[in-house]
Formats: sequence, C-alpha cells, structure tokens
Amino acid sequence: MQKDHPPVCDYEGSDYQIRFWENADRAYEDRVEAIALKRLLPAEGNLLLEVGAGAGRNTTRYAGFTKIVLLDYSFSQLKQARDRLGDSPRYCYVAGDVYHLPFAAFIFDGATMIRTLHHMADPLASLQQIRNTLKPGSFFILEYANKRNLKAIARWLFRHQPWNPFDPESIEFAELNFDFHPRTVRRWLEKVGFILERQLSVSHFRLPFLKRLVPVNLLVTLDSLVQWTGAYWQLSPSVFVRCKAAGDDMEGSKERFWKCPACDSIDLESIEEGLQCSTCKTKWAFREGIFDFRKPLQR
Repeated sequence: MQKDHPPVCDYEGSDYQIRFWENADRAYEDRVEAIALKRLLPAEGNLLLEVGAGAGRNTTRYAGFTKIVLLDYSFSQLKQARDRLGDSPRYCYVAGDVYHLPFAAFIFDGATMIRTLHHMADPLASLQQIRNTLKPGSFFILEYANKRNLKAIARWLFRHQPWNPFDPESIEFAELNFDFHPRTVRRWLEKVGFILERQLSVSHFRLPFLKRLVPVNLLVTLDSLVQWTGAYWQLSPSVFVRCKAAGDDMEGSKERFWKCPACDSIDLESIEEGLQCSTCKTKWAFREGIFDFRKPLQR
C-alpha cells in the first residue's frame, strides 16, 4: 500500500456476518434499514454498484436491478456473498479499494454505500471515487453513523463523554470507526457533485434495554413511523440519504467497464489469469469467481 494511502478497514477472514448479524440481537437494525432502503431505492434500474457489499446482506433487496456489482475490500466476505447468491450473471463480485475504484467513469446507473462510510479515514476521497463512476442524473444512497444523536447528546450533557456531538469534526471512537456530523456529510456530498434529495433518520430505538423490553415488531413499526423526521432533523444514530449525481448528460464508454487502479487506463483485456492493462501491463486476478484488484499479479 502506498505511504500516502488512507488506512483500510479490512474484514478479511472475519466472522462479521455471523457474529454481528446472524448470531446477535440485531433484527431490529436490519429490518429498519431495509425499510429505509426500500423507501429511497428506485423500483428498477440497470447497473448498480454496491460499495461495501460484505457478505451480501442487502444485495437481495436490489431485486429491481438488472445487474449488481458487489464491491468489498475483503475477499473472504465476497466469497460468503457468492456462496449465498450464487454465480448468476446478474452478480459481479469485485475485491477492490474504494480509494482506487477499478471502474470506468460514468457507467453506473446508481450506487449504494450502507454501513461503510464509518470505516473511511478519508470519506471525501471515497465519495469522490463513487461519484466518478456514476452517470449524471443517477442516484446514490448513503448510510452514515451520526455523531449528533440523542444518546451522544445526553452523554455529553451529563459529562459521560469528552467529545461534543455538535462539533462538525468527525470522531474516531475506535480504530477506523468514525461518527460524522450530518452537516459535514452534506457538505462533502455537495463538494463531490451530489444533489441531496431526501434524508431519513433510522434506528431511533437502538438501545439494549428497549430491545430487551419491547417486541421487535413494535420497535420496527415505531421506527418506520418516525423515519420521515430526517427531513427536518437528524438525531438518530443512523442516517440514510438519497442523492442525485449532478452534471450534464453523458455516458461512459459502452465498450469499457474496467479501469486499471495502477494507471487509470480503461484499456484492459481478458487473459487466462483475469485481466491485464494494455497500458502499464499490470495483471489483475480473477479467482473463485471474484475479480481481485487489491494487489496486482504482476507489474
């Protein structure tokens, strides 16, 4: 990795999907996020980029899309996604770095980034990379961890935490785990070329004692009734936004899909091992049904 490259949160070899979702008490979080996603997602579309797809928890929720590209830095997480979803031509599995996306410009009709931005040491750079791959007028759905939530505000007022939730600066509460101020995220989105269309506040009742005492169906119903408040204020731990990519009408090359992360050339050709850049001769692997752009085979 380059010296000036932001550090990457790598889930390689992690049991995250099983430990954090399947064997943990997070049915409430999963269901309210599904509701928010459904409210923001177009009913149908062509080519969708899922950034931070992990083991494919959300992928089946994009049922209206013709083709979905699952991008994650962890090869092992993508293997779990492939085991779950299969080798349908509808899915393309890509292990890659969000700071150097291996896709040509203006090719995607939409993108999502759920529970991923909070691992970005340089969130502005990651958002710029995503914007570069999107056609003008396409949508982008982003979820981020909100530092200005009611629990953080109460803890700060009662001096149970040192950092101010109203401060616009991001807070790294654990290594490569960040909370962001809503105003700061909106500023980033505008800076890279997105137009904010809608905001939803999500997971209002993400408190252990509430999840123990209140039936999950009731919590989900209550949360779904108040998600609209995100249009006016954002006080929940999770915020979903839908944006539109600004700019004049343009499309990427219909013949070119990939971009070489080493030199930014879009002149890649298929070889036995995977792909090779015709410009810098770098080779990228295709193995176990996954394109691997993290480290080249040969340069």
